[in-house]
Amino acid sequence: MTTVEKGRILVVDDEAYITDLVSMALKLEGFETSTASNGAEALGLVSDNAYDLVILDVMLPDIEGTEVCRLLRSGGHEVAVLFLTARDATEDTVAGLKAGGDDYMTKPFSLEELVARIQAVLRRTRSASLGGSSRLVFEDLVFDEDTFEVWRNGSPISLTATELRLLHLLISNSRRVLSKSQILQHVWGYEFEGDPNIVETYISYLRKKVDCFDPPLIQTIRGLGYSLRLP
Repeated sequence: MTTVEKGRILVVDDEAYITDLVSMALKLEGFETSTASNGAEALGLVSDNAYDLVILDVMLPDIEGTEVCRLLRSGGHEVAVLFLTARDATEDTVAGLKAGGDDYMTKPFSLEELVARIQAVLRRTRSASLGGSSRLVFEDLVFDEDTFEVWRNGSPISLTATELRLLHLLISNSRRVLSKSQILQHVWGYEFEGDPNIVETYISYLRKKVDCFDPPLIQTIRGLGYSLRLP
């Protein structure tokens, strides 16, 4: 039985064990993968091949990953870019996104989270390229990514900025289990040093607004985290 390809991904990192590990994980998920060990090689491969997404390290031996991304964008390449790097300072994240990156993830990383991030980026970029809807939908829950409006069962739901970020993370990764640490990193930032119990607090806030309809969609997966799924 052949695997149905979900897309073509280029993995760019000068550490061979990273490219091998990520490529193998993505192949098991149904993606076709290629690898590059430096920025110049990556630019050449993107110019000669049609990729859906590039996983890009920032600290490459010849050209910084952020510059590779800028060169891709200035050259008219609209391929999605996900930075995967050991640089975890807020300014590095901002620099990567300003360079044209679609997402930024730090090492060490979870392969499960990486795959979820890739799928979320590809959903967004493919929808945009097809002129499709900017709305994320799960059952009767609708999240508009352009206007940040939310509806459940056709009724509008008013959410705070933090609640919106949390719900966006959950609906972008519907049916997947997200750990407390993953939620903290995505919603509150990589350098959050407050009380980690804030996750439970905001899950509770969100449930009161989103799960006032049946069936409840925000599920606690005991010992693992939270997931947007049917009971």
